[in-house]
Amino acid sequence: MKRDITALLKLGESAISNKHIRKFLINNIEKRIYGDLIEKNPDDRPVKVQDDKYVLAKALLHSIDNAFDRGHMSKGCARGLIQIFLGNVFFGGFYKRREFIEKYGFKPPMFITIAPTKVCNLKCKGCYANAAYEPKKLSYDTFDKILMDAKESWGANFFVISGGEPLMYEDDGKNLLDIARVHNDCFFLMYTNGTLIDGAMAKKLAQVGNITPAISVEGFERETDDRRGKGVFRKILSAMDNLRNNGVPFGISVTVTKNNVGLISSDEFIEYYFKEQHAIYGWYFHYMPIGRGHTLDMLPTPEERVELLRREWRVVREKDIFLVDFWNSGTASDGCISAARGGGYFYIDWDGNVCPCVFVPYSEDNIIELYKRGKSLENAINSKLFAKIRRWQAGYGYERPRNEVGNWLRQCPIRDHYDTMYKILKETNAKPIDTSGEEILKDEKYRKGLVRYGEHIEELTKDIWEKEYLSRDKNT
Repeated sequence: MKRDITALLKLGESAISNKHIRKFLINNIEKRIYGDLIEKNPDDRPVKVQDDKYVLAKALLHSIDNAFDRGHMSKGCARGLIQIFLGNVFFGGFYKRREFIEKYGFKPPMFITIAPTKVCNLKCKGCYANAAYEPKKLSYDTFDKILMDAKESWGANFFVISGGEPLMYEDDGKNLLDIARVHNDCFFLMYTNGTLIDGAMAKKLAQVGNITPAISVEGFERETDDRRGKGVFRKILSAMDNLRNNGVPFGISVTVTKNNVGLISSDEFIEYYFKEQHAIYGWYFHYMPIGRGHTLDMLPTPEERVELLRREWRVVREKDIFLVDFWNSGTASDGCISAARGGGYFYIDWDGNVCPCVFVPYSEDNIIELYKRGKSLENAINSKLFAKIRRWQAGYGYERPRNEVGNWLRQCPIRDHYDTMYKILKETNAKPIDTSGEEILKDEKYRKGLVRYGEHIEELTKDIWEKEYLSRDKNT
């Protein structure tokens, strides 16, 4: 079956334009994933963990197929989704990177999140990056070198681009689209506020084909404009219209706060963005109290988070919609994915700081300085900071037997186990990359508040984890 899938992926436009071939391809990929995850279960994970992964993968394939059926797909984007995303990333990524494993003894990360610029045309409340018009950016040469380094070191071909506003990145007359054209064997997920996607930009994205925009929304007009500025929601709708008209598949990105937690999982919200606006995926990020105006007051309560967990998985299972929550989908990622964990990721900002996670504003290494010394990304991801976080991940669940895995409904070290992360930061002497990171380390009230939050999450999810995820494995 693997040979059949590989051959079909190489057919390119022939497979794409023929509905029957495309559905045969997607059905066979789905069967292969079921076999790998459920029947083989090579990493010996709890059965329901594997089922969570499978239903998410199935929902993603279903969403891609729907996008083709609706006709909202340019030739460039069709190639990007079928040959690059499904071929290189989604399917091919499972069967690569053996050389790296043999060299370092662990699986390499799946992707890197890169924020090439801090510049942004909005000033959203609570922005984790504190983005503004401040002219900070990676040089184009450094940006390009990071991608080449990752591809050559461990075969990476998926990159997440954040900011600032990625569409405002420019250096030496080149921009993000130039990067995507040069690295046309890679697929890019771009988090964007959407306000710069006019008809001309949508047409360029359609031609490039290997960038999918994840547009930030907070709910509907009132919620979005309240956080992002008056008139932003209308600009977002215009951007989505431009993307549909030019055949560019897109998704949504939502920051979950106490103000919108009930709305963003409602049937009304899901129907609007996924059925009416035709988004093909959704990413939910619970507000993390870092960056601009950081405060614990914007956090959804632990009770709200658990209720959201139930609602999100119902959306995935019952509606076949690819909806991933950075916290509540922890089972599908085998827990925390930070610090270059196998199948995980790490973060590089506009100053070149290499951080374990977008939401962990601390660093031991700077990629610009490493390159000056003839070093590489391999040096950065083997830093003491990254290694200590990976050891915690391993001990908590990633390398434990299936019936002893720690609670992956409470998997985030910076949010759910803050004392653990605080200790690691102190032991490694990692440096804050901004003033908020520095302030947080000195704030005892903040530390105690997040510790209590994590303990409350444990109280609410322990029985769910034990009964729904571990019980059948303990009885086998």
